[in-house]
Amino acid sequence: MLYEGKYFLFDLQKGIGTLTLNRPPFNIFEAGFYVELSEVEEFISKQEGIRCLIINANGKCFSAGIDLNYLQNVSSQYVLDHLPHLQKIYSFWQEQNYPVIAAVQGLCTGSGMEFILGADIRIAAEDAKFSLPEVQLGLSPDMGGTSRLTRLVGIGQAKRIIIGGDEINAQEALNIGLVEIVVPLEELNERALKMAKTIVRSPEAAVRFAKKGINITDECGARAGQVFEQAQSTYCCGTEELQQCVAAYKAMIAAKSAKKQQQ
Repeated sequence: MLYEGKYFLFDLQKGIGTLTLNRPPFNIFEAGFYVELSEVEEFISKQEGIRCLIINANGKCFSAGIDLNYLQNVSSQYVLDHLPHLQKIYSFWQEQNYPVIAAVQGLCTGSGMEFILGADIRIAAEDAKFSLPEVQLGLSPDMGGTSRLTRLVGIGQAKRIIIGGDEINAQEALNIGLVEIVVPLEELNERALKMAKTIVRSPEAAVRFAKKGINITDECGARAGQVFEQAQSTYCCGTEELQQCVAAYKAMIAAKSAKKQQQ
């Protein structure tokens, strides 16, 4: 284990980093959580060789959200002074070149749900439940809930979850685009690791450009995305890595074809 804190564990094996929330059973977010999150992100940013990162949690639930006692003691001045930094650490994963996969089980509530909205791909266990109850507590989500959720699921669904206070299960989260994959609980971490291994086997430059291209299109529109595609394709098509990957892919297809002919 490369990092062992009060709230987080981090390890790196064969290009796959794993960041684990480690305050079971509920993985509540309190003041110290945000301080340590900033610290562990700085630690991760200094690690070489990360090709993909998995965010998961120990315990029966991913996170039951923010500590309500902490929330009661937050003043308007505190928010004014600290919220920009807190939003920045929740945006950290989109600033990384490598893909980030969130593996979610059980409750994923409030600030816990906003935390995974910054990931690139979300995999949910069948028992996962998602909600943003901030409006019922007297405020609106302020760590990406109104911005990232709206982009993921659309205006109507975002308003239903945030304003209407609906809690949704894993299957419904899949149906509306909040998560990309749903698996049985016992297969959750295995499925996330399987995807991470597939990503790590792909050429690093291609993975980086793909993530950046998708994000640019989402943030700036199709035309900006197409201009970026021109630039990245110009680079990638001049690399030896592309030639090697194409040759290997052709060999694989030829081998499969030959096997079918022998049957």
